[in-house]
Amino acid sequence: MKKCLIIFFIFLINLNAHSSSNQKIINHLKNINSLQFKFIQKIDNNNIEKGECILLYPKKIFCEYHDIYNKILVSNGKSLVINSDKIKNYYRYPIDKTPFNFILDKKFIISKIDEAEDDENYPFYHVLKFEYENNFIKVFFDKESLDLIGWETKDIYQNLIQTFLSDININVDVEEKIFSIQRYTN
Repeated sequence: MKKCLIIFFIFLINLNAHSSSNQKIINHLKNINSLQFKFIQKIDNNNIEKGECILLYPKKIFCEYHDIYNKILVSNGKSLVINSDKIKNYYRYPIDKTPFNFILDKKFIISKIDEAEDDENYPFYHVLKFEYENNFIKVFFDKESLDLIGWETKDIYQNLIQTFLSDININVDVEEKIFSIQRYTN
């Protein structure tokens, strides 16, 4: 009987700690409107890409890749465009058909935090994983600052993509015109 009580109390303490961390992340996220950051992106652990982004909640992002193609990724909240001035081609996707629909929506992430599972394989991060509309998503938060520091998803071709953020600036001033996808579809 004592063993059962001890196990029960340990379970309650862990549950309370998990709940407390989640609430701290929620409170921190609620105060963030925009992010500016550098990123490293690993695609199926074979291909590594780097660049810089500006994210404006909800669902707007502008990224410049530092690669041989000089790719630009931009979302206006409805569509996502990937363009390269080197290959004179662009790809346009409805954002609701991509994992960015969820990752770039802090209200959605907040709504999923309490039901998300903690991934214990990452001792230095709070990693919340969940499935939604056939999308498997992991969202990484720094344990100290509680900042969003990355995510893991699968792209439309089912490649595993891990994105890690660095040099994060919160609530930066953002000019809305950078999210105009028309600039990148001509």
